[in-house]
Amino acid sequence: MILSFKFLTTALAIGLVGLTSCKSKQEPDAVKPDAELAQVQFNADSAYQYIVNQCAFGARVPNSEAHDRCADYIVKAFKRFGLTVNEQKTTVKGWDGKMLQCNNITASYKPEVRERIVICSHWDSRPWADADPDSSKHREPVMAANDGASGVAVMMELARQIHQLNPSVGVDFVCFDSEDYGTPYWAPQTNDENDWCLGSQYWANNLPKDYKPRYGILLDMVGGDDAQFKFEYYSMQYAQSVVAKVWSAAQSVGADNYFLQQDGTAVTDDHIPMNRIANIPTIDIISDNGNGFSRTWHTTMDTPQNISRETLKAVGQTLVQTLFEEK
Repeated sequence: MILSFKFLTTALAIGLVGLTSCKSKQEPDAVKPDAELAQVQFNADSAYQYIVNQCAFGARVPNSEAHDRCADYIVKAFKRFGLTVNEQKTTVKGWDGKMLQCNNITASYKPEVRERIVICSHWDSRPWADADPDSSKHREPVMAANDGASGVAVMMELARQIHQLNPSVGVDFVCFDSEDYGTPYWAPQTNDENDWCLGSQYWANNLPKDYKPRYGILLDMVGGDDAQFKFEYYSMQYAQSVVAKVWSAAQSVGADNYFLQQDGTAVTDDHIPMNRIANIPTIDIISDNGNGFSRTWHTTMDTPQNISRETLKAVGQTLVQTLFEEK
């Protein structure tokens, strides 16, 4: 993913009115009673271990052995949790003309239920640490503990507990491939950002015609020790009500110190094809610390050592509450 542009508070002045109810101080308790809380407690230690397990294969760069072995691990994990798993294997073309073996993995809870929600993340690693402070490392691959593995790990832990949570809707956990193969700075640049998010573009263009989930939630860099989550621009443009729903759940579980009531950035990410091609209103929960995504973004420092269990807990419990409240 990459930053598209910054935007000002006034750009969302109207939209933010609808989100003020996320703050408990905006309305008296008599008007807005405390939400009933889910009894299921998201296990951040478990999620952290799933990050370690993914990184143990090495950088999951497309066309690599580590990539293939990790795909097998992800498939087996979701099956072990009792979900129905489908692998969408295809070949996509990278910015450099290289043909990439792409595998979008979907794990479905209650696949027979028509009313569905999508929770998704990319699982591949960027081949180049082209934002590393040390320029000599720019052509090394990224371990992607946060930028890749963290979102998958949160989904895995949700999947492990979902039978206990037992939401009324079906849930599709989608692991997108080939998200982070976008053009590095040393290659010729274009104004076309379609060289990113290759797996989700293919997925969105090849859905069954009758597949109409209520909404989607994209997880990107949801484990960093410097994480903050703000109102991402395209999320507000396409799925403001979903932003309100999730931020309200965060407030209910005490995670509003992570899910801030602030404007963020506009990001080219997997939620773009979901919104624009698949017409699934989808938000992006993505780290935005005010100076970019994260200090480890696209660097060799994106390792499990820089993952925060507290961040994983905040995001995971927010999603548990979101699913619990779904009717």
